[in-house]
Amino acid sequence: MIGTFAAIVGRDVTLAVRRGGDAATVVAFFVVVVTLFPFGVGPEPNLLARIAPGVLWVAALLAATLSLDRVFRADLEDGSLELLALAPCPLVVTVLAKVLAHWLTTGLPLLLAAPVLAILLNLPWDGFEALIGALALGTPSLSLIGAVGAALTLGVRRAGVLVALLVLPLAVPVLTFGVAAIEAALTGQTAAPHLMILSGFLLGALALAPWAAAAAVRLALD
Repeated sequence: MIGTFAAIVGRDVTLAVRRGGDAATVVAFFVVVVTLFPFGVGPEPNLLARIAPGVLWVAALLAATLSLDRVFRADLEDGSLELLALAPCPLVVTVLAKVLAHWLTTGLPLLLAAPVLAILLNLPWDGFEALIGALALGTPSLSLIGAVGAALTLGVRRAGVLVALLVLPLAVPVLTFGVAAIEAALTGQTAAPHLMILSGFLLGALALAPWAAAAAVRLALD
């Protein structure tokens, strides 16, 4: 089972790298959204520093939703999703592997790009550790929640907007506590309580989302 899990992750990451467009589009959207804010609100450093946590998290959340509808769609179109569903490996494990591959090709690039864009927004250095920690805990949750939305919209034409409508309301707690962790660090308080809540949310999503996504995939294939 571990070998199958690793093989699915490697396959999806390899395909994403070969296509190249998905990860690049996500990062490019993230960069464009963040860089537009100084033009919209002005280049005043204190103002940018004050809005930086919210801007970074909202931009990351919107960027992460761009590729969610493709988590299962390519495999559905070429028939490989049916083969994966009929394989001896449980479908839950397959879903979890595809979620990990999605995070490696979208969430991880966002995590790496965020500190650079934080400098652009004049985020104080005190908030960088909380920013990285919150994104490291929050982006996997977004991939897990997004997998459920992607599975529920399998077979729906032009499902990108529908996936976003399903996922974004569920991602509000991640956004709220992710921003709160950074703001707590900036005000000299500890970000640990907010990061612990994000950890609990991640564990809950890890326990529930793969099963829900697997059930939705089976329903779509029937």
